[in-house]
Amino acid sequence: MDVIEAAALGKRYGRKKWGLRDCTLSVPAGCVTGLVGPNGSGKTTLLSLAVGMIRPTAGTVRVAGEAAGSRAARELTAFVAQDAPLYRNLPVRDMLRVARNLNARWDHGRAVSRLDGLGIALKQRVGALSGGQQAQLALTIALARRPELLVLDEPLAALDPLARADFMRSVRAAVAEDQISAVFSTHVIAELEQVADHLIVLGRGAVLLSGTTAGLAAAHGEASPEQVILSALRENARDHARDHAQGAAR
Repeated sequence: MDVIEAAALGKRYGRKKWGLRDCTLSVPAGCVTGLVGPNGSGKTTLLSLAVGMIRPTAGTVRVAGEAAGSRAARELTAFVAQDAPLYRNLPVRDMLRVARNLNARWDHGRAVSRLDGLGIALKQRVGALSGGQQAQLALTIALARRPELLVLDEPLAALDPLARADFMRSVRAAVAEDQISAVFSTHVIAELEQVADHLIVLGRGAVLLSGTTAGLAAAHGEASPEQVILSALRENARDHARDHAQGAAR
């Protein structure tokens, strides 16, 4: 089963600007999917549509068989943004209490045991935690909701290399242990080979590539995932430059 299914999905901002257009793709369940593309490529728009934060202008998107944005889909999905809404002045214990009160599904024992395993004390204030620890706290809150789909929008952007590696190891462990699916967007393409089972590459609001990491590498002469992604983005940039030049010449 696919955890995300999009058909001719599009989102227009204003009268003319499309953040995502004619997006048709499937994200397989039970794996870690990396969503890659430059700024403005449609990554955040696609994830926001999938979790129901915004409504599509065209097409459809379903999450675990449910219409995105429906109550059933929201209960199956946990979303972690780059600027996760953590209250810095609260102790970790109280941050968990706030999250528990905001979520119908909540496994408090899961949250406490996970933080204990990470060495994050419940009495510590959120603002006193390192960037990596705050990211792990946000991930813990998401996992305590017992989702079927974990969605992470640029979770690595503010982290140092060691914290990035620790965080993504945690995501992979959660996918295996909880038998869930994870989709994360990133600019850090060099680390994808060790992290993602499946890749989606976006450019200018369109899907450029989608497939398993191993399959895409094999289809491009055993190139590394980084080489495959960069090649697709460069070709997309050349096409854009050519279309722009042809339009200006008319």
